[in-house]
Amino acid sequence: MSESFVVRVEGPSPAMAIAFDLVKRSLWIIPVAVLISAAFWGLEGVASTMYAIAIVVVNFLFSAYLLAVTGRINAALMGGAALFGFLMRLALIFGAVLLVRDASWMSFVPFGITLIVTHLALLFWELRYVSSALAFPGLKPQKSPNPYLPSNSSDTDEAVSPVVATDPQ
Repeated sequence: MSESFVVRVEGPSPAMAIAFDLVKRSLWIIPVAVLISAAFWGLEGVASTMYAIAIVVVNFLFSAYLLAVTGRINAALMGGAALFGFLMRLALIFGAVLLVRDASWMSFVPFGITLIVTHLALLFWELRYVSSALAFPGLKPQKSPNPYLPSNSSDTDEAVSPVVATDPQ
């Protein structure tokens, strides 16, 4: 048996870090999507839009969870989870749509637009924050000052904030 089939992914999952970052970025999209759907489709559009955003967020989290769990078992299973997990997540989205297709609040035009645009917008937005280096899998590391390089301020100039007298009146 080849050793590539028994290799495990150790440490924290980069997929989960990326998924949580995507969820954080989706919080910025919600107000914009709600305002646009309210302007064009009213309350039914808002409800459909919120349902679509919930599906997108759950989809990303479930995908990352599958990769994180199966990666701890072995790499071949993680590859299978990536391939067949995609098909399973598509089936879950299909089931979520079938579940509410006859609901009075469901409007398919804002739902479909939100589902597609939110998936693509979050993925393209996240491209700016994902590391392309194997040394830092997942999100790019935050820039921090190098403690070994001299700084612009000297040791005698401590960061003292000036005290400003305020008029009590």
